[in-house]
Amino acid sequence: MRLLVIEDEPDLLAAVAQTLREEGYAVDEADDGEMGLFKAESWDYDAIVLDIMLPKIDGWEVLTRLRKSRSTPVLILTARDGVPDRIRGLDQGADDYLIKPFSLAELLARLRALIRRSAGQASSQIVIGEFTFDSLARTVHRGSELVPLTAREFALFELFAMNPGQVVTRTQIYEHLFDENDDSLSNLIDVHVSNLRRKLGKETIVTRRGQGYLLNG
Repeated sequence: MRLLVIEDEPDLLAAVAQTLREEGYAVDEADDGEMGLFKAESWDYDAIVLDIMLPKIDGWEVLTRLRKSRSTPVLILTARDGVPDRIRGLDQGADDYLIKPFSLAELLARLRALIRRSAGQASSQIVIGEFTFDSLARTVHRGSELVPLTAREFALFELFAMNPGQVVTRTQIYEHLFDENDDSLSNLIDVHVSNLRRKLGKETIVTRRGQGYLLNG
């Protein structure tokens, strides 16, 4: 899953981005509202972490303008804990908010919940045929057997799990698995799909020529 973090405090931006990457997310960063809005409107993110007090364009304006074209889940970060500010954020289209200072563990939990809800999944566990995907434990089981996956392989399986019965295009895979700092070599997708097939079974991921890939659960 690919996330965007818009935060102007350098230390906090670095800490949040590093924590998310350690959890296997692809992460893009922006340290002002103008660049944050540009990236939010240019790429298809699974969720956005948005600070309110930003230079150039504040978070309120970013959210208002973003909602004219995108329904990406947005988690607001704010030092303001007053009820009016929380109401304003939710009314302007935010999906959740977190008051500074906050626990990184809570941030991760709230983002997982946002991503699940946006995909129409109420539970952290998704059963697809003989496979059980768990976004909280970050595991994939085949029956009772744990399938050992790298962070990138897990992210790829997660993308399939969030789109059950649907063909996932190469563009979707690229945009959801790789951030702006990743190597853009197109064969990276083929490598990860091949590795996932090797671990799950060759017939598990079906190639739809000219379209993409389908998880055969």
